[in-house]
Amino acid sequence: MSYSTASPQSLYQAKPEFQTRLVKARQHLHQRLKPHLNQTVRVQTMDHHVYEGTIVHMDADHLYIRVPQPYHSPSPGTPPPYRPYTYSNVILLLVLYTLLVMILLS
Repeated sequence: MSYSTASPQSLYQAKPEFQTRLVKARQHLHQRLKPHLNQTVRVQTMDHHVYEGTIVHMDADHLYIRVPQPYHSPSPGTPPPYRPYTYSNVILLLVLYTLLVMILLS
């Protein structure tokens, strides 16, 4: 794939005041959430998705929560040895600026 050598057309550029508000919101989230590492929370995003899990890490832009997965027993007639290819815990990556509500559960 080749790219044009002409100056690229800008599709979007965040306004400086939006950038400032976003940085402040991110800093505020870090201050509020950092003391709650390794605690169980319920998170609702702006897209209305709800997750429950344990905060395991945070970086500049993301919140990582461990979300337990339900155990699925083998179907009747499954030959031994049964090896489920599911994980008992999954680390879910959430973007900090999409968080709407977080409730401490533990």
